[in-house]
Amino acid sequence: MSETGHFTPATFDFLRELAANNDRVWFQANRQRWERDVRDPAVRFITDFAPRLAGISKRFRADPRPVGGSLFRIHRDTRFSKDKRPYKTHAGIQFRHDDGRDVHAPGYYLHIEPGSVFVGVGIWHPDGPTTRRIRDAIVDKPAAWRRLRNDERFGARFELAGDSLQRPPVGYAKDHPLIEDLKRKDFIGVCTLAEHDVTSRAFVEEFTDICRAGTPLVRYLCRALAVPF
Repeated sequence: MSETGHFTPATFDFLRELAANNDRVWFQANRQRWERDVRDPAVRFITDFAPRLAGISKRFRADPRPVGGSLFRIHRDTRFSKDKRPYKTHAGIQFRHDDGRDVHAPGYYLHIEPGSVFVGVGIWHPDGPTTRRIRDAIVDKPAAWRRLRNDERFGARFELAGDSLQRPPVGYAKDHPLIEDLKRKDFIGVCTLAEHDVTSRAFVEEFTDICRAGTPLVRYLCRALAVPF
C-alpha cells in the first residue's frame, strides 16, 4: 500500500484546471500531469483495494489496467452529444460484478471531482428488463427491501438516490405501499465525501469500510438479478 496516500491535492488541481481548459491542446501539454496526479494514483488505489474487495466479495473485480480496467477513460464520447468538450473533468473508478457486461450491473463506484466526491453502490440506469426484475423483487418480497432500507449501517453512510419516474410504472399498482421505490429508475446508494477524505493516507481503508456499509444494497440487487454475491 502507498505510504503517502494515493490521491493528493494535485489530483484536484489538475481536474479544476482541466475544467477551465477543456481542449486537446491544453491536455496534450499537461498529459504528464494527468498521468502523474490522476491516472497513476488511481491505478495504485485499485491495486491496493483489490485484496480488500476480495474480502467483501470475490465476485467483483478491481482491475488496475490503465486502459480497459476499473478506471474509466478520461475521453468523453461526443458522437451523439451537443457538448463537444473532449475530456471528463472527473476521475471515475468502478468495481464491476463478474457477470456485468457493462456499467449497468451491481457494483461499487468512486467519483473524484472538485466539489463532488462520492462513493456509489448499486446499479445506475439499468436497462428495461433489469429494472423490471428489480421492481418485481420489491413487489414479491417487500420485507427484504424494507430491511435494506432500515439497515442501520447502510443508512449511517448512504442515501438512496438517482432518477425516478414522475408516474407509477406500467404494470404496478399505483397504491402499492412501496410505489416511490418502484418508480426508481436508478437503484443506487450515495455516500458523499470531502476532498480531504480522498487525500487522506487512510482513504483506502475508509473506502473499504464505506463499501462494506453499502454491501446490503449490492447483495440485494445480486439476489434480485439471480447473480451470485
